[in-house]
Amino acid sequence: MSAVPRTRSRARARTEKAAHPVSVRGRTLRLASGRFSLRVRPRPLAITLLLTLLAAGSGALALTRDGLVPPAEVLGALFGAGSEQAAFVVLELRLPRVALGLVVGAALGAAGALFQQLSRNPLGSPDIVGFNSGAATGALLVLLHGDPAYVAAGAAGGGLATAVIVQLLARRGSFRGNRLILAGIAVGSLLTSVNSYLLTRAALDHAQSAQLWLIGSLGSTERDQILPALLALAALLLLALPLVRRLDLLEMGDEAAGGLGIDAGRTRVLVLLVAVGLSAVAVSVAGPIVFVALCAPQLARRLSRGTGTGLLPAAAMGALLLSASDLLAVTLPTAGPLPVGVVTGALGGVYLAWLLGRRQRG
Repeated sequence: MSAVPRTRSRARARTEKAAHPVSVRGRTLRLASGRFSLRVRPRPLAITLLLTLLAAGSGALALTRDGLVPPAEVLGALFGAGSEQAAFVVLELRLPRVALGLVVGAALGAAGALFQQLSRNPLGSPDIVGFNSGAATGALLVLLHGDPAYVAAGAAGGGLATAVIVQLLARRGSFRGNRLILAGIAVGSLLTSVNSYLLTRAALDHAQSAQLWLIGSLGSTERDQILPALLALAALLLLALPLVRRLDLLEMGDEAAGGLGIDAGRTRVLVLLVAVGLSAVAVSVAGPIVFVALCAPQLARRLSRGTGTGLLPAAAMGALLLSASDLLAVTLPTAGPLPVGVVTGALGGVYLAWLLGRRQRG
């Protein structure tokens, strides 16, 4: 009735939330005679499944776009019963682009979720804090001065070296998420300059292809890239799943988490390595595509209303965002091929403007 009890109730709710920042809702599944347990929350699970279906639907639309190959022939080509022309268009031209778009989007979404939870900052995505720039530097060195077959190794090495430097800068004193962000932005700015210098020293044709790669594109993907990227994504997600619970418990503070037997420093290093690996998978395939890793975890968290990392919803949202952006890139009436990085950059700018307007109204 009065404002006082309501104020006390809100204060009590805030106190309880501060004391128990990690949601424990959901059901726990115990596997292998109780040796492993998995907490399942219905709404995030339903959102993950829905986003996965929407991403698959976007991929199906990309396979059947412009009516060049009818849907029946697309199905026939996928199951080895179509004509040679349909099989070439579907299996050699469109399927690698669609499949790798889903894989890269999922990797970016999962990497963004891990980085944001690690830094406890919504800006903590790999493209903002410089890890993508480091991976791009490694890949550019290989593209311009080495064997293009080792671009993935170059991206992984560059991302890992950047992670080590940023982590060393951020760990001076106690760990602070904002310090990680600032260190990442500083290192990323330096690496952007290095990338620009590498382009100015390269031959014109190499510089043009490298510049297109830096925008982020799925146009040059090939069929033999699908399986390695998919296996790497699956392995990294399996490594991340047991780390997520420990990472979420760090919200209580290092001392409280240590009381539960969690080594905060070791957990952060392992999470950082997995997140860098996911970023390297994405960059090595499609270049440093922007904003997917930043937006996907936030959008997935709004839909699932969940707390914590939200790894799988973010991965599904990333797959949907990138596949839908690439479908838009190939259907827009432009003078030439439009890299998907242009579309994600535009959508990311619209998202940030909407977020800023929403905050001002609130």
